[in-house]
Amino acid sequence: MSAAVLPVVSAPERPGLLDVPAESLRDWLAQRNQPAMRLKQLYRWLFAGRATSFDTMTDLPLALRTELQATYRPFSTQLDRALVSSDGTEKLLMRLEDGQFVECVLLKEADRRTVCISTQVGCGMGCVFCASGLNGVVRNLRPAEILEQLLHARNRLPSHERLSHIVVMGMGEPMANLDNLLLALDRACHRDGLGIGARHVTISTVGLPARIRKLADLKKQYHLAVSLHAPNDALRTQIVPTNEKVGLAAILEAADYFYATTGRQVTYEYVLLRDINDRAEHAAELGRLLRGRQAHVNLIPFNDVAGLPYRRLTQQALTDFVAILQQYRVSVKVRKRKGADIDAACGQLRREAMQQQTAEPAASGGVK
Repeated sequence: MSAAVLPVVSAPERPGLLDVPAESLRDWLAQRNQPAMRLKQLYRWLFAGRATSFDTMTDLPLALRTELQATYRPFSTQLDRALVSSDGTEKLLMRLEDGQFVECVLLKEADRRTVCISTQVGCGMGCVFCASGLNGVVRNLRPAEILEQLLHARNRLPSHERLSHIVVMGMGEPMANLDNLLLALDRACHRDGLGIGARHVTISTVGLPARIRKLADLKKQYHLAVSLHAPNDALRTQIVPTNEKVGLAAILEAADYFYATTGRQVTYEYVLLRDINDRAEHAAELGRLLRGRQAHVNLIPFNDVAGLPYRRLTQQALTDFVAILQQYRVSVKVRKRKGADIDAACGQLRREAMQQQTAEPAASGGVK
């Protein structure tokens, strides 16, 4: 599916600080006779000081702040819109420097503060129930664009709160942009970054076996979640078209390799679609598939999306599905529905922004 055509925005003359290699920033500072510690100060302001402008970096000389303002920007992205749910969930729409949009979600529960981040503009996996891929994939996000989602979300928390968890389950297929994602996560997990423990990071994938094995071989302690959504190849290919070229067997073998290599239990995500993959026979087949594996199933009742024909399953079907999996001694949990009143399902807010963006020229007499 081809991507929507959006207005072209010229690249800015002032890059965001996190887009500039540290060595280049160090050289820039040295050319201005600034001590090496200035680089650490800049990063400390972004990661610990919650700075969004150079004016607030008060321990830097005024002349240096003026030069920084003329040359760089603190962020290359900007918060375009924020929706706050009655349950405290916040959905953030980020505008990128080329006029594209991505979403991230800030989830609050007890003492956990979790951000769900995106890795691509759009998605090319084509999962039939997901709004993220309705217009295809446009491009990968740069490491800075991934990292800045975390910073924008963190900056919305009270000063005494910090981010505790990251889930890479937003727009895009994380494994298709693995190298950039890993660079961003390395920075987020570093003690001089956001200090989030690697064991508090979950990377979700539709199932790219070679990339799963690559992640395993790096021996990071990130958690792996595989978006399964069906217990057999025929049904899964209907729901996840890329499965036709991959197949469940290869995905499960890669997931088993991940567990054997890292010792980290694999989670299998399963979005339940009414009368499609939510029947008792599907639950039994899934139980047989995962029985004996060191695995956990995360059941996700579908959130209705405008423009898609799928519907949320009944409570009785959900109860029966859980009971059948438990009969096969499969660990299972139902994901709590968060942000239902702000359409927190991934991709919906971006679609609205895209529709508004393409409608504006028509409203003023332009060509769509």
